[in-house]
Amino acid sequence: MGTTETLAAKLAEDTMAAMDETGQDRLYTEVASVLAASSQSLEEAYLTEIRVRLSERGARAFLERKIKEARQAKAPE
Repeated sequence: MGTTETLAAKLAEDTMAAMDETGQDRLYTEVASVLAASSQSLEEAYLTEIRVRLSERGARAFLERKIKEARQAKAPE
């Protein structure tokens, strides 16, 4: 992994944590704007990392709901 990808991944990880802590679910767009002003390459890598993480988070929440529903359907009443 190159420097750009490494920095983008770490920044995305930190941004996701900040989004969770602050409740600002679009904070990543503000960070991307700061990056765009100085490095288009880093901005693009960062946004890719963010999209991957947000997608994984959504898919994981979906999977957890499905598992919960399946377990509830099997539970004796």
